[in-house]
Amino acid sequence: MSERKALWVSIGYAVRGLFLALCRERSVRLHLLAAVGVVALAAWCGLAPRDWLFVLLAIALVLAAEMVNTAIEKVIDLYGTAWSPLAGAAKDVAAGAVLVCALYALAVAYVILWPALLAKLGRV
Repeated sequence: MSERKALWVSIGYAVRGLFLALCRERSVRLHLLAAVGVVALAAWCGLAPRDWLFVLLAIALVLAAEMVNTAIEKVIDLYGTAWSPLAGAAKDVAAGAVLVCALYALAVAYVILWPALLAKLGRV
């Protein structure tokens, strides 16, 4: 297989993974729904291009962390159904990574979106 074809095959697997996460994982769908709302709010507030970078980075981090968390959970579930302290720790750490990214997203919302919303509503 040529390098170009291999690249497109790899991209196809990545797109499939994205669609699997969206179709099968409720938390990914919830985060995506929140992201759509945030993007709509940011557009309505007329954010500056630099501020958009922070908002989009926060969205990407949360979605990517959620997908990695899902992948880790699936691999652990594949290799056993019995409870294991190591498996539990791995799942908890992966969920903690999602939490860190979600807290960053909340910080971005507080620092960037909240003042922009207040200004748009004429409360500043």
